[in-house]
Formats: sequence, C-alpha cells, structure tokens
Amino acid sequence: MFKLAGLTLAALTLSAAAHADVDLKLGSTERVTRLFAYPNNCSVICFRNWTLEQTVTHYLTQSVQRDGYKDAKVLVKTDNDQLYAEISGVPQGYDKPLTALLDAGDLAYSGASKLNADGKWAYSWYLFLPLGMALENRKSVELLHFPPDYSLTQAQDYLRSNTTDRWAALLTDNGIPAEQTPAFQTIVDIAPIAAPASAGSDLEGVYDYFKDYQTSMVKQVSQSAGGAALPMVAFGAPVRNWIKQQYGPTVNVLGLATISPSQGVTVPVLGSNHPSYIWYAADPKSYTGADAQAKADAAGLKVMGQDLSAACWQATMGSKPGSDAKTTLDSCTQTWQVTQKVKTCELFYTSIRNLSAEQAAAQCSSAPIKTQLQQLKSPMPAMAVPAPHL
Repeated sequence: MFKLAGLTLAALTLSAAAHADVDLKLGSTERVTRLFAYPNNCSVICFRNWTLEQTVTHYLTQSVQRDGYKDAKVLVKTDNDQLYAEISGVPQGYDKPLTALLDAGDLAYSGASKLNADGKWAYSWYLFLPLGMALENRKSVELLHFPPDYSLTQAQDYLRSNTTDRWAALLTDNGIPAEQTPAFQTIVDIAPIAAPASAGSDLEGVYDYFKDYQTSMVKQVSQSAGGAALPMVAFGAPVRNWIKQQYGPTVNVLGLATISPSQGVTVPVLGSNHPSYIWYAADPKSYTGADAQAKADAAGLKVMGQDLSAACWQATMGSKPGSDAKTTLDSCTQTWQVTQKVKTCELFYTSIRNLSAEQAAAQCSSAPIKTQLQQLKSPMPAMAVPAPHL
C-alpha cells in the first residue's frame, strides 16, 4: 500500500511538473511593439483591430497549439509599460525558447535599423520574426528566403502562405498527418522581412545585415528539447548559397551536407528547390517553341519528383531521429522517382495543373507522359524565361 501511494505521489508530481504555469517578462511596450510587428496592416482602418496584448496573445497561442498543448491558456498583460505573459498548461522551461526567439529578434531589429540607415530598406517591407512556430516539440527545420507580406498583413500566421501550404501538402503525401505538419515546419528565413512575393531579387545584398540573427536562430532551432540534432531543409538558391557562405559546404538540390551551428552539434542539411519554384518551371510561358507545353510538363514532373523526395527525407528524418541521412535520401528518391513515379505524375497534375484525380490518372497513362516519366532524373529543359530569385 505504501509503495502504491508513493507511486501515486510520484505520478502527481510528474503531472504537475509537466503542466506548470510559465510567467515571462516580454519587455517594454516599445520592444514588444517592434518584435511583434504591431500594429498590423493599419492605415486609418486596421484590418484586424487588435491591441498589442491581443496581438501577442494571438501568436503565443499559435505556438502552444502547434506544440501540441491544446488546453494551454495564454494571458498577456501590461503593467507599468512592461508586458508579461502567463502561460498555463505547458511544461516548465517553456519560456526559454520564447525568450531566445525574442532575444534573436532584437538582433534582427538592429540589423533592420542599420539597413534602413544605409538607405536600403524598402517602404513596402515589414520586420517579421517567425512568430507562432512550435517552440518545443519541433521535428525538423526549414531554411527559407523571406516570408511573403500577406502572411503578416492578411493572415497574421507565419505558416499561412502558398509556399508553406504546398510543402505541408507534400509532407502529408509522405505520411505526416495534416495536423502534425506545423511541428515539421519550424522556419528560419535568412531575411526576416515580410515583403511582396516578387521581391526576391530586391533582397539580394541584405543578408549580411542579419548575420547575427541568422546564426543565433539556426543555433537555437538546430536541436530538439531533448538535445537531438534536427534535420534541416535548405530551400532555394539564395538559401543554399547562404549555407555555403556561412557554414562552408555546397548544397545542391537533393544534395546532402552537414553543418555545425554550435560546438559539438552536427546537423544534416538537405538542399531542395524552393517550394514555389515548380509554378515557374511548369509554366509553358517559361519556354519557347511549339513544344513549350511538353517542356513545361517534363520540367514540372521532374521538379515534383525532387520535391516529393525532399519532403520524404524531411518526414522520415523528423519522425525517426537518428536515421541515416544518405540511406533515407536514397530510399526517398527511389520511391518517388522510380517505384511510385506514376503517383508522382498524378500528384503533379492534381496539385499544379488542377486536374481531377480521374483526369490525372488518364494523363499519366498517356504515351507522351509515360516517356517523360522515364526521364525524371534527366536534365531540366532550358527555360527561356528565368525563374524569380527563388
């Protein structure tokens, strides 16, 4: 009986520790205003007429939900020009990754201020930190270029964009339940600037202003709460070039490398196309000649196979920590570019060409497409119109 009581007491103690309240000082009104991009989309009329406290509550609630703490509650209040957050229903220590994010945000603000002082800040840009991400229960990390402005001004959701939506769909195609994809999509943008989706080339030359922010963020998110290295995917040429500049290795599309964000930590990195690249590669207007449509289809199928392979690697490495990166990649490319290439084709025609499942199946069984499927690993057709800076 004594032993049972002891076990019960221990269980209660563990339960209490697992759901302890967290109190966190966020900082002054001035600091919180700039780090949470407040006020959002206000021009006489505010698109969302929220107070600063409501804005902070919104993003912190996104984080606790995406960490899997569905019953957690967030209360944000101001006292003597200082903002405080009280979070119930989360583990002790939950405040540490949030504090680290905001401290990195101060570095981003300093970089943006210097960028503006040098006359290189555009009027249509917004400083936007990766708010609302899973802070603790992360499975993998996505390195991207910059967030589109509408993720801030319209959605107030860092994970709401055509880019992130498409990649979440590819993760579900690889067995990750839709409600779990946010845990795999902890994003670090090398330019923490919400800008028009077409602004990629305009952001060239700004990256060095955010070096301290970038390296701080990558260091923070490179490990799980338990200390295990998390797999990273580097999306698009600017990010893959940044990896080489910052950490040394060259990372091509479906190429593997390792980086060391901090001493003793080795992180596997996979190079990938930008999630939006396929819309340009598969656009007939990107090619010349009477066979422009065929070239666009061939390019789209090839990119789809690459993207599904990359998402497969990310899903597997994130779900099964400790998996061998090279073996996993070989298996994923074999699956999507050989074994299930017809499925790859069907997913291309349903998600990119917007055909029905029946129409896609018919298209993928046609003789011309069957020929293209034999060439998924062949070089891309040359594009007459270059894709944006992706």
